[in-house]
Amino acid sequence: MMSEIRLEHVATFCFLSAVIHTFFTRWFADLARRFREGSLMENLLHYLAEVEVVFGLWVIPFLGFMIFTQNLDAAVRYLESVNFTEPVFVFVIMTMAATKPVMHFCETTVGSLARVVPRSMQSSAFFIFSLTLAPLLGSFITEPAAMVVAALLLKPLIFNRQASSFLRYSTLAVLLVNISIGGTLTHFAAPPVIMVAQKWNWDFWFMLENFGWKSAIAVCVNTLGLYILNMSEIRAKAIPHGQGHVRIPFWMFFSHVLFIALVVKYHSSMAFFVPLFLLFLGWTDVTREYQDPLKLREGLLVGFFLGGLVTLGQLQRWWIEPIVSSLGPLHLYLGATALTAITDNATLTYLGTLVPGLSDVSRYVLVAGAVAGGGLTVIANAPNPIALGLLKDAFHEKTVHPFKLLLAAIIPTVVACLAYWYL
Repeated sequence: MMSEIRLEHVATFCFLSAVIHTFFTRWFADLARRFREGSLMENLLHYLAEVEVVFGLWVIPFLGFMIFTQNLDAAVRYLESVNFTEPVFVFVIMTMAATKPVMHFCETTVGSLARVVPRSMQSSAFFIFSLTLAPLLGSFITEPAAMVVAALLLKPLIFNRQASSFLRYSTLAVLLVNISIGGTLTHFAAPPVIMVAQKWNWDFWFMLENFGWKSAIAVCVNTLGLYILNMSEIRAKAIPHGQGHVRIPFWMFFSHVLFIALVVKYHSSMAFFVPLFLLFLGWTDVTREYQDPLKLREGLLVGFFLGGLVTLGQLQRWWIEPIVSSLGPLHLYLGATALTAITDNATLTYLGTLVPGLSDVSRYVLVAGAVAGGGLTVIANAPNPIALGLLKDAFHEKTVHPFKLLLAAIIPTVVACLAYWYL
């Protein structure tokens, strides 16, 4: 009987269980408080409350099923068939982009632009520039790097316990949506675009003409709308000062940009960028006087999350492909936006490339819906766990409530959908 159960069905059960688990991380955090601090149960429940580990944990029963019904060698062979390049790439680029020289330069640049305006408007300008320039920059330095930059710029200004819950959740939602759509000016920065660009022959000019300018408008509308809703609270805040008192020479920033550029250019080759990352680790040790401790833990957690996601997501074709192939353009557009909330948008667009005879219009609306819905949940877009890893300390029990995030993301998602459909 056990052997008759299809592997795809078990993978889907574990996948959906992981999705449901992400919506109950807050419950695990609350339950952990009932146990003695430092006890085994308290530590276990806090671990289950970490969004970043959810998909990795649900891979365990899936692999257990494979070992029980087949053998350990079969489970190992399956893992070898999974492409873990994207999770490793996100870990590497997140670690590189979160270094002190890069953050110092970005913060100095945004702060300098903000200080051009009158003093009473400087915090507003810093807020607006952080939520517009950084996401659009993601089209060139990749979305994961842009997420790191934007999150760390906004962290001292917005993501602290002094800010209202509404401002924190609405800013997080706009950040996730803007990052998801802001990476579509090019064909090599956004994971859902990378999955289709080569097979569908989408180049830089195609993306700029069909997606880029629409994304830029939606990013600006989302940011300005959020600012107007929270104007009085934002204007009362002070612009964060630079990181530390050590002056960072420009050559240090340039060296980091060179490493990041090489990783971005060869992001599909782990054989190249992993050794390059090891060289980068040595470089940060040599230049330690200009560095802060590397954010390795945050990157590893996000990599673990994405690794679990692609391990289970690879076997979801059996139910996603019939849905994609049976829908007209409008229904496909809305369906892709909704499906993105429960499956990584890169996985969704990749599955779209497997559908034979997909029209140009259907291709466009599939990708448009996938990127527009990229801020609805933590699993909707690959860089989203990065933001949670960096900003979760600002939320109660260090946990972002998925229902509050979903509600906060509806309006900016609708703005993005309208831009792609009507412009």
